[in-house]
Amino acid sequence: MANHKSAKKRIRTTARRRKVNQMTESKIKTSIKKVLSSTDKTEVEKLYKEAVAILDRSSVKGKIPKNNASRKKAALTKHLNGLTVATA
Repeated sequence: MANHKSAKKRIRTTARRRKVNQMTESKIKTSIKKVLSSTDKTEVEKLYKEAVAILDRSSVKGKIPKNNASRKKAALTKHLNGLTVATA
């Protein structure tokens, strides 16, 4: 258990940041799952835009590395393009 005032504050800060990071990671995973689980082209396009926006925002804020976001967007784009070819 922390004894110093600064150590106690650090515990509170860390807990708050951990909660925010968990929410962000959950939001990212949920948006990606929604895109990959859907097969309707128009719905996927709408979900794709939302997912890319979330990934870009997380990358800029430093929640995830830039290349990680890029890799995930590439996978989503590949899925979207595969649907476009299959339905055309």
